[in-house]
Amino acid sequence: MESSPQPKLQGKQFRLVKFFAYASFLVLIIFSFPFSVLISQKAKDILMESHENYALLLGENLNHQVFQNFVIPVTRRFGRIRLREERQYQWMDKIVRNTIHSFKVDLVNVYDIGKGVIAYSTNKELLGRKVPLSLGYKKAVKGQHSSRLISEAKELWGLNIDLPGGERKLRTFIPFRGMDLFSGEQGPVLGVFEIIQDLTEEYKSLERFQYTVFALSIVIMALIFLALLFIVHKAERILDERARKERELHSQLHQAERLAALGQMVAGISHEIRNPLGIIRSTAELLESLPDAQESQKRLCSVIIEESTRLNNIITEFLDFARPRTPNIQDCSLTEIIKKNLNLLQLELAKRAISVKDNLDGRQLPLKADPELLYRAFLNIFINSIHAIDGKGTITVSGNEKKDYYEIRVTDTGKGISPEHLSKVFDPFFTTKDKGTGLGLSIVRKIIEGHRGSISVESKEGMGTTVIVRLPRGGPSLHLG
Repeated sequence: MESSPQPKLQGKQFRLVKFFAYASFLVLIIFSFPFSVLISQKAKDILMESHENYALLLGENLNHQVFQNFVIPVTRRFGRIRLREERQYQWMDKIVRNTIHSFKVDLVNVYDIGKGVIAYSTNKELLGRKVPLSLGYKKAVKGQHSSRLISEAKELWGLNIDLPGGERKLRTFIPFRGMDLFSGEQGPVLGVFEIIQDLTEEYKSLERFQYTVFALSIVIMALIFLALLFIVHKAERILDERARKERELHSQLHQAERLAALGQMVAGISHEIRNPLGIIRSTAELLESLPDAQESQKRLCSVIIEESTRLNNIITEFLDFARPRTPNIQDCSLTEIIKKNLNLLQLELAKRAISVKDNLDGRQLPLKADPELLYRAFLNIFINSIHAIDGKGTITVSGNEKKDYYEIRVTDTGKGISPEHLSKVFDPFFTTKDKGTGLGLSIVRKIIEGHRGSISVESKEGMGTTVIVRLPRGGPSLHLG
């Protein structure tokens, strides 16, 4: 029978799944990077928009305060505005600082669009400097406001990810307009306000947020990857276990096919041998019982009868192996079956100076089974244990009640079984004895499995052997898990 290619196919599929797990992790890491950049950029845009609105609100307030409280009074009193004069500058400075004192503003400049110089600044060192004709300034002269971020920070590989360090400032240009005192409508552009806000601390918070998002993305992707990898490894183990069980089933099927053919042959041969063997034995018994039989003749007949009996027992074993009997299920006690075996073997045990220890006193271990078949099975197990012990020794019998089954362990202090022989103990016709068919444990296994039980052997050479029999408590209809 050819082995199924399904495990190999599934193995390739799971190797493909593992490849996709690693590839997915790499892809997720790569995409988490722009994802964190996108989030941080969105946060930067929101920050810029909020501070720009903040600057516009401040600009409107400055426009109103400066025009109402400085331009009009100064013009009426002095006839013209000359901010180079200390008195007018102090007047202007007081109004500006009173207006911005509750706002986080780094610098305020007022540009004279006629002369193209800085007419007023919260930093006196800038007074009188030429106006840089930037795009923002030009828009403000035309009556439009604009903002731009001034950054000294460096970006990571041009990926819009700011590296730590450096200042960030928002520069906003706002037109300074006159106002109609009667209608309140805005008049022409008289100058330009430049408001600079320091956003360094806010951007530091954004940087920390950006790195946190990126780190969390990596951690989440790593956890997803580990979970996927765990599932793949678990699936591989399940697949390997199924493949192993499938190989065992194929092996058992081949064994069953061989044993079925062998059983048919053995059954036919056994029947053909048993009939003439019966004639030989009955003839020897007749010759031995003749009144005129000589002593030598009786001795020879006795040998023929003895060997015929031994040969008949071997044939019986062959027939039991070839055509196992269907269990006659009834209520019985596992303890009574084992005790009956030990009582039968008591003389042999005493003769060999072998002691028996058990934990079965006072425990019945009731179950539904064929007591005769189980008696034969345990008798074979005990005989094997006796033969394994050279000289004095001990056989220990322990019965344990599990949830769904009984577990009987028979342990001897014999010579043990070598590793190469241990895997063959249940094979038909395998034996290490000089005499025997090698069918004993094969028949035992058939009996135990006929009761939906299981049997296994544990042994180390020179350290004894343990035979473990498990039988369902509810009878053969209960399958062991």
